[in-house]
Amino acid sequence: MTVSTDSTLELGEQPIARLMLKAGIKAHDLVSASKVPMTHKMVSRACKGRKCTANTKNIVLNALQQVTGKTYAFSDLFNY
Repeated sequence: MTVSTDSTLELGEQPIARLMLKAGIKAHDLVSASKVPMTHKMVSRACKGRKCTANTKNIVLNALQQVTGKTYAFSDLFNY
């Protein structure tokens, strides 16, 4: 069994992490606000820069908008 060490999976801290920190939002706040099933792991991966599927990015985006009451685009949260 081999473990992939593909560096393209790790893209570094994403803008969503800074937005959440600035607004005082925790991962649990997003999970609680989400209208669809969402996990803390999804939020963690989004903030740390793990490649997320379009569906996961959409869920995180919608939850952040729900919590903050602001409108964001994918480019505001992710730099990939």
